[in-house]
Amino acid sequence: MLLEMKVPSPGESISEVEIAEWLVEDGDYVDKDQPIAEIDSDKATLELPAEESGTIKIVVHNGETVSVGDVVCIIDTSKKGKGRSALTKEIVSTKPKEAAESNSSISPSTIELEKATPLASAMISKHDIPAEQLKGTGKAGKITKNDVLGVITNISVDGPRGTSTKKMSSLRRKIARRLVSVKNETAMLTTFNEVDMTEIFVIRKEYKEEFKEKYGVGLGFMSFFTKAVTTALKDFKDVNAMIDGDKVIHHNYTDIGIAVSAPKGLMVPVLRNAELMNFQEIELEIKRLAIKARDGKITINEMLGGTFTITNGGIFGSMLSTPIINPPQSAILGMHNIVERPVALEGKVKIRPIMYVALSYDHRIIDGKESVGFLCRVKECLEDPTTHLMDGDVRKTLEL
Repeated sequence: MLLEMKVPSPGESISEVEIAEWLVEDGDYVDKDQPIAEIDSDKATLELPAEESGTIKIVVHNGETVSVGDVVCIIDTSKKGKGRSALTKEIVSTKPKEAAESNSSISPSTIELEKATPLASAMISKHDIPAEQLKGTGKAGKITKNDVLGVITNISVDGPRGTSTKKMSSLRRKIARRLVSVKNETAMLTTFNEVDMTEIFVIRKEYKEEFKEKYGVGLGFMSFFTKAVTTALKDFKDVNAMIDGDKVIHHNYTDIGIAVSAPKGLMVPVLRNAELMNFQEIELEIKRLAIKARDGKITINEMLGGTFTITNGGIFGSMLSTPIINPPQSAILGMHNIVERPVALEGKVKIRPIMYVALSYDHRIIDGKESVGFLCRVKECLEDPTTHLMDGDVRKTLEL
């Protein structure tokens, strides 16, 4: 029986996708539910699993754009055999008797097969590529075909002047278009401030172990910033608004987008009704969404919407930056690294952990007074979280 595999719908409003990479070769035997391809939409990258076991015939090549519902491959279910993933596991797990007796080790290239896609595994074996030359850029450090091609190209080039060309993914092209449109279509300005993180450090030092033991997640900085933002948005409603034609839409809720880094690019999953969440709910939800984004399993619906975004360049070492608004939102808060700096307090110089923060905003809807006032309110909440975010009782707020 010949089974036609068609492109599934990744989500509402998406009519076409791009075949990012086939994980198998034409003529391979594939197992049911084995990932056979990665497909890019303008929202996310998804894996395409085999619907049945059999021999595959690929009809759409890497990099081609297809519509939802188009046939991308045909599986001959009458053929019997073993998928490449099963064969790879056998290669890795089976140690020859002679090798065991001589106490020799498995070759590095064979070991690398375990963390490579099936197609990459075959290429590694064919070209006998040393393990130390391979670095995976796929999900969870998975070695992909392009990783292996890059090594092969460099091996064949005389000297360190090799180059490689790769088509931009559908997701990356979408991000590029959105970033350019924001610069061209909004009156974007950025205001800056600094936050003394001393009190948050004190709270985390005293309660983080107890918090983690009870909830299974750390008491991070992001929950403090999310609570500070939702508090400030109640007082500065224009920052939580958006422009629709010649109208301004104000939201009576705060859906906070949290920018996270993923293998395929920046993702912004959304915390729905963040103003109603407590600290542990925020930390647990951020952890859940970040893991899904990292593993490429986040859904379109989990990234749609959002009334305000927080991005943390500090985890990469950024001291100061100008974040770009995530349309159709009107503002975004940028966090940065925390550095001990000398500050003047009551006529004396003291060393304090300081973070620079930046608020980029659309001046068409938010004026200078609103933007500065909002950022100052966020600063006030973060510098005295016990009073402004915890009703004077840290333990009760954290439910410890």
